[in-house]
Amino acid sequence: MSDIKTEGKVPTAREGHSSREEGGHTHIADGVVAKIAGMAAREIGGVYAMGGGTARAVGAVRDVVTRGTDSGSSPSRGVSVEVGERQAAVDIDLVVEYGSAIQDLAAAVRRNVSQAVERMTGLEVTEININVDDIHLPDDDEDQSDSGPRVQ
Repeated sequence: MSDIKTEGKVPTAREGHSSREEGGHTHIADGVVAKIAGMAAREIGGVYAMGGGTARAVGAVRDVVTRGTDSGSSPSRGVSVEVGERQAAVDIDLVVEYGSAIQDLAAAVRRNVSQAVERMTGLEVTEININVDDIHLPDDDEDQSDSGPRVQ
């Protein structure tokens, strides 16, 4: 990610985003921003899955071990954020559906993520980098669901 331009110090990943308002102090953890970004990205049609191959494989193993008790994949899977005092930068790894116009899809994801993060946290989103790691083909599901032998 490129440097985030902020005034003052950039909090560590553990600190997240903090602001002082009249009447108190608000702290937003980096994980919260990542979940917001992940949920907003998933809302866009044409996004099949989130995360690169390794993240999806580790997530699938975790889902098997936990027997899906965490109600599906983590909302922040495939998302990393860098949060400053007033700004955030987001990296998103996507798998897109075959037939989707990737540039249009990326623009829609950027728009939705930026609006969601800014609306919910008040942070300015300075950049959203999108990595398309794979494309989901229609026969990928058929290959996985066919549990019987191919030839009888």
